[in-house]
Amino acid sequence: MDQKKEIIVALAGNPNAGKTSIFNHLTGASQHVGNYPGVTVEKKEGKYKYKGKVFRVVDLPGIYSLTAFSQEEIVARKFLVSDQPDVVVDVVDSTNLDRNLYLAVQMMELGFVPVIALNFTDEARFIGQRLDLRILEERLDTLCIETIGNRGKGTDALQEAIFKAYQRQASPQKIHFSEEIETEIEKLFLILESKLATPFPNRYLATKLLEGDQDMTTMVMSHLEDQDELQQAIDDAIASVEWITGESPSILIGDQRHGFAAGLVREATISPPRYDRVSISDQVDSILTHRVLGLPVFFFFMYFLFWLTFTVGEYPMQWLEMFFNWLGLAVDSMWDSPLDSPVRSLIVDGIIHGVGGVIIFLPNILLLFLGIAALEDTGYMSRAAFIMDRIMHKIGLHGKSFIPMLIGFGCTVPAIMATRTLENMRDRLTTMMVLPLMSCGARLPIYMLIIPAFFPQQWHALMLWMVYIIGILLAALAAKMLRLTLLKGENAPFVMELPPYRLPTLKSVAIHMWRRAGLYLRKAGTIILSVSIVMWFASSYPKKQEFSVDQRIAAGETMSPAEIFQERSNERLEYSLAGRVGKTLEPVTRLMGFDWKISTAFVGAFVAKEVFVSQMGIVYSLGQSDSSQDSIRQTLHQNYPPLVGICIILFALIATPCMATVAATRAEAGQWKWALLQFGGLTLLAFLITVVVYQVGQLW
Repeated sequence: MDQKKEIIVALAGNPNAGKTSIFNHLTGASQHVGNYPGVTVEKKEGKYKYKGKVFRVVDLPGIYSLTAFSQEEIVARKFLVSDQPDVVVDVVDSTNLDRNLYLAVQMMELGFVPVIALNFTDEARFIGQRLDLRILEERLDTLCIETIGNRGKGTDALQEAIFKAYQRQASPQKIHFSEEIETEIEKLFLILESKLATPFPNRYLATKLLEGDQDMTTMVMSHLEDQDELQQAIDDAIASVEWITGESPSILIGDQRHGFAAGLVREATISPPRYDRVSISDQVDSILTHRVLGLPVFFFFMYFLFWLTFTVGEYPMQWLEMFFNWLGLAVDSMWDSPLDSPVRSLIVDGIIHGVGGVIIFLPNILLLFLGIAALEDTGYMSRAAFIMDRIMHKIGLHGKSFIPMLIGFGCTVPAIMATRTLENMRDRLTTMMVLPLMSCGARLPIYMLIIPAFFPQQWHALMLWMVYIIGILLAALAAKMLRLTLLKGENAPFVMELPPYRLPTLKSVAIHMWRRAGLYLRKAGTIILSVSIVMWFASSYPKKQEFSVDQRIAAGETMSPAEIFQERSNERLEYSLAGRVGKTLEPVTRLMGFDWKISTAFVGAFVAKEVFVSQMGIVYSLGQSDSSQDSIRQTLHQNYPPLVGICIILFALIATPCMATVAATRAEAGQWKWALLQFGGLTLLAFLITVVVYQVGQLW
């Protein structure tokens, strides 16, 4: 009786084959993300139960083959061999079977019998393709399941197929190459069989040695004391194939794998696809990727997204603001003398107004992430990278760098991790260094606080759009300077597959949106809560007992109760620890137009950008009955000119990447010097630009 606690399922497939959707539907919420040991390739795992057994699904990185040309391919191959999954599922794009089945052929060479998940079968039927699954299953001796991953269709059938494959444990079909290739593979196989014992099948190793796979050759040689005999046999085998055929073995073997896959598809095809769908996609691309029109269309989409964020998000933001104001008043009513209670001040001023001041912007965050998720799922983001490729190369960035930069509009940390798709380390470092200039979701609350405080309603979307454009332009200039100085080198060529346009499903978009929004809420409930309490304490203690305003009143000066209250509040804040830190920084930050209150808020923003809003909420709520966002905006408008508002936005955009960003840069770059250069360089750049803007602006 099988007593295995967990059945390991490896989920493999080409990029854009819909593997992530199938993974999400198989595992639901039972997922966690990390890195494979020793490398910066993302590892996603999840679990599900079926017929009394627990299946652990490992989502391998998207790859086109198991030939070790990239870190992702090396990781996928190493996992398949080292972890020996019980079942392998190969997710293939049904509209492009010839290319997708190439990976399945390589898995069979490695000793696996993959379950084939024929994804996007709705699109395949739409273009007229019909397959005889029985022929596919007989020729491959495996199970083939039709799925529509983004809708969850076929998930139950796929779970049953995985269960059957685990019980069946079939042997893989042998892939036969041409006579010249088979002869040399057999010679190498006999040498390996007598001298070597590794987790890899020896026939597979012989094939990889003949292909010239450097990773496999190094591994095999490390297991041998006498390497000369094998090296000579490899050289002779390659030379023999080249002499007979005039081609290198790697090209011939690759062509014959493709030929096997193409022949299998032709044999299983009942009716071939019509290509009307391709022509429609081409017609859409003729506009969206046009050399002249493509860029304006992209900027229009981004402007529309910001308009949506402000306009639609305004109403639920007001509802949340009303709730937190009500909650603050309700807690206030529990004390007879609320202004004298430090506990009341901690709960209302520190927690409710500190954390609440950040959470009220959640609707805007959701709308921004919703728009980005929709653009990603339709396939437009790949087009955006294609459109920007020529511009990116001119400024010293790789075309693929645009994808991490777009992700950076959500959060800089996953954007830095997304630079792993760049093969060249110079391209990765350049992209990482400028990514904080993409306005992440954590900066959005700052913009949402400052822009309405100083600019009329009709300017809000335009101002937000301009902030994002300024960040992109600064990133371009910074990248160009880096490629001319610290990171000199040739640009790598840009090759990116443009997936077909697909209508995003509500569930898929919702999962992406809530996953990102969940990170925002968790940050609000942990980091921002902790920092808000610390900042409240720093803004409240030590307590000031004597006030200069009392002496002025005693001397005969006449003031209203409201003026007296405000003067005492200002003196309390200045006397506090936060006030003293702000006063220390003020001589420098005054050059940017910042007083000690703004300076202190930016110190806390190093932990998380949203803390700036939290701290401003604390500063302007201590001892005040009305501390809504509108009242804070009104106070900002009364205390500072619009020029200071512009400087706050500029400094928030450019300066001091948050603590998590610095840590992520250190982890991905592998050295502290790049993280410290990013932090110090961007902070200095922010200071210089903001000083120039403020000083020149004052002349007007």
